[in-house]
Amino acid sequence: MMRMTVLASGSKGNSTLIASSRTRILVDAGLSCRELCKRIRSTGEDPEAIDALLITHEHQDHVSGLEVLARKLNIPVYFTRPTHAAWVRWMTPRPRTSYAEWLAARAAASPFPEGGADSEAPETGDEARPEAKEICQLPAIEYFTSGNSFSIGDIDIRPFTIPHDAADPVGFVFEAEGIRMAIATDLGYLPPNVKMAFQGCNVLMIESNHDLEMLRDGPYPWSLKQRVMSRVGHLSNQAAADFLGNGYDGNASHVVLAHLSEKNNLPELARVTAESALRERMSLLSSTIVLAEQDRASEAICY
Repeated sequence: MMRMTVLASGSKGNSTLIASSRTRILVDAGLSCRELCKRIRSTGEDPEAIDALLITHEHQDHVSGLEVLARKLNIPVYFTRPTHAAWVRWMTPRPRTSYAEWLAARAAASPFPEGGADSEAPETGDEARPEAKEICQLPAIEYFTSGNSFSIGDIDIRPFTIPHDAADPVGFVFEAEGIRMAIATDLGYLPPNVKMAFQGCNVLMIESNHDLEMLRDGPYPWSLKQRVMSRVGHLSNQAAADFLGNGYDGNASHVVLAHLSEKNNLPELARVTAESALRERMSLLSSTIVLAEQDRASEAICY
């Protein structure tokens, strides 16, 4: 048996637990360590039983609890190399100094500092900031590459590239005991490789982020609206429904609609849009629509 439990999904934080009879994998850690452990326990699971943490991309709503959780549970974290590098940069932002501040600091320095004139030059690089290496320490780091399968315990994992404005964003297909589960959120559209990855999955988690009209009329500044609607932004209700009505093979018993916007969507609107697409094809009526929630863990989907 395999289980998918969405612990949180939305702009305030994302995390999903994938479990087989022997292995438990956490996908993303977008909530605090304390809140994630609380939600894991609320589902009847033990946080100490988590075997590994997989990261889809480096945006804050997917990694904010990463470091503390990995240390507390003493588990390896799996990244692509570009995603790990982007996370390290995010964790160790460089202080910004204006030209006027630099001039003032230079003027205050001794005209003949010890070591000669060159010692006035500001240090650059991570070697000038020893705290950069200390902040990002993890129990263990494992790298994977999109398109190349690997295994954790008895779960086989196939990462695939998704279109999003991050360093190297990925979705995952998990397979164990003959069951396949897929996760793909934070993607601007559904390219052929993503549709192919979804084929034959028993449980499918797909983004249904926003209603286009609500987004256009909503409170976001125009630049952010453009970003969300772009091909490296987020999937709309209609785009998810178009896939379900046309490119979906109908194999999944459950289709989880995830990463719903609190300001530009309504849960029932996302559900109705998806269900309308399924009703147009009688062969898809066996698929159950599930809404992932932001504020509490969803019930486990067992297969």
